Amino acid sequence: MAQESGWSVFWSSRVSRAGVVLLALQIAVSVYVLFSYPLDFGTRYWNNPAYWSDNPKEVAPEWANLFSSKPSPRHILVSFENVGESAEKAISYVYEDFPSFVSVSVSDVKYSQRPPVVLFELQRPDGSVVMFYTLSASPPTPGESPPFLRHFETPLRAYLSGDLQAGRFLSRFLEAVYGVDFSAEKVVREGVEKALFGVPEAGGFRPLSGLYVLRVSVVRDSPEDVVGRVSFVAGGKVYGLAGTDRLGRDLATGLLFGFPVALLIGVSTAVLTTAVGSSLGMLSGYMGGKVDEAIQRVCDVLNNIPLLPLLIFFTFIFKPSIWIIILILVAFGWSGLAVIVRSIVLQARTAQYVEAAESLGVSRSRILLRHITPQIAPFLISQMIFSTPSAILAEAALSFLGLGDPSLPSWGQILEYAFRSGGLNLGLWWWILPPGGLIALTGFTFVLISLGLEPVVNPRLRRVG
Repeated sequence: MAQESGWSVFWSSRVSRAGVVLLALQIAVSVYVLFSYPLDFGTRYWNNPAYWSDNPKEVAPEWANLFSSKPSPRHILVSFENVGESAEKAISYVYEDFPSFVSVSVSDVKYSQRPPVVLFELQRPDGSVVMFYTLSASPPTPGESPPFLRHFETPLRAYLSGDLQAGRFLSRFLEAVYGVDFSAEKVVREGVEKALFGVPEAGGFRPLSGLYVLRVSVVRDSPEDVVGRVSFVAGGKVYGLAGTDRLGRDLATGLLFGFPVALLIGVSTAVLTTAVGSSLGMLSGYMGGKVDEAIQRVCDVLNNIPLLPLLIFFTFIFKPSIWIIILILVAFGWSGLAVIVRSIVLQARTAQYVEAAESLGVSRSRILLRHITPQIAPFLISQMIFSTPSAILAEAALSFLGLGDPSLPSWGQILEYAFRSGGLNLGLWWWILPPGGLIALTGFTFVLISLGLEPVVNPRLRRVG
C-alpha cells in the first residue's frame, strides 16, 4: 500500500477540515475589513465620541427582539440632503415603548448674511401636528467676511430629551390639542421623547403607534444660502447586529476590526518566533562548543522569566503599540523552541547522510538547509500554528489591562472597557460575550489545525485503515 502524502493525511481528518474552514472565514473577514475600513479607523472613528453621537448608548442587538414578547424600538435616523424650502419623510413607529432619546442636527451650512433657521414639525398618527424645535446655524464672528461656512467638520446637534426649548413647544402643543397643563419643565422631566411619540394619560404618557411624517422647513435670507444636511434621530433601545457600548459605538464594527488585528499579531509573532527559535536552535545543535553554550545559557535565562510581567513592564515604559507587543513577544518567546530544535538537530547530525555530506566537504550552511531543515520542517510548521493563539491571548491580556495599542480596536480592548464601565455588573452581555467568544474561537481554530498536523509530524499517530 502506497504511503499517503502529508496533505492527504492532514485533509482526511474532520478536525483539520473544520480548522481550515474556520481560518478561511476569519481571513475572508479580515480581507473585507482591510478593503472597507480606513487604516486610521481607530483614531478617526472608534476613539472619536462625536462620530457615535447619534447612536443610543448601551443597548442590545436588534435580533434580541426575536426573544421578546414586547419588541423594543429600533433606531431611527432620518436625513435630508440639500434642503430647499421644505422637505418631509414618513416614519413608521409601531412600538409600545418610547425612544431612548431624540436629537436633531444640521451640517454643511453656507450663507451670506444671517444664518438660516431650520424648523422641525411632526405630523402624528392622530392627525395632530406639532412644531417641536428650531435650530439656527452659528452667527458670523466679528471681522469675518461672507460667505460664512458653518458645521462642516462637526454637525450642530441638539439633544431634545433635556432641552427646555423643546419642552416649551410641546407644552403649548399638549395644552392646545389635549387640554392638559404640562409646564415646559414637567415635559422635560417626563421626557421630550415621550411627549413627542405619545399621548398624555393619567399624569404621564402612553406610546402612540402609527405613521408619523417629519417635516423640515428652512428659513433663509437668500436663495443661495445652503443647508447641506438636516438629521432627526429617535434613539432606539436596540441597535445593529452587536449592540452598542457606553459611548454609543457600534460594537459590530469593533468586533470586525478585531479580526485582522488578532491574525496580524498571532501570525506575525508565530512566524518570527519560529524563525528565530529554529535558526538559533539549529545553530546551537549543529555548531556545538561555545556557540551552543552561549545560546543555551540565554535560553535558560529567558525560559525562567515570566512573559506577562515583562510585557506589562515594557509596554508601560514604551508607547503602547502593536509592533512593540509583537517585538516583545518574539524577543522573549523563541527560547523554548530553540531548546527543542537543538535536541532534534543533535540526533540528526549523527545520521549517515549528514556525516557523508561532511566527509565530502559540503559547507555547514548547506547541510543545515538541505539535510537538516527538511527533517524538522513539519515540526516547525506545527509549532508555528500552535503558538499563534498564545500571541493572540497575550495581546488580549495586555489590552484587558489597558496596555494595548489605542489606535487599533481589538477584542481585548472592548472587554477592558466593558469591565471598566461596569458592563458585567449591569448585565450587558452583548458587550462581553462576543469579544470573549471570538478570542476563544480564534484560538480554537489554530488548535484544531495543530491537532490535524500531529499525524503528519508523527506518523505513529496515523490510523491504519
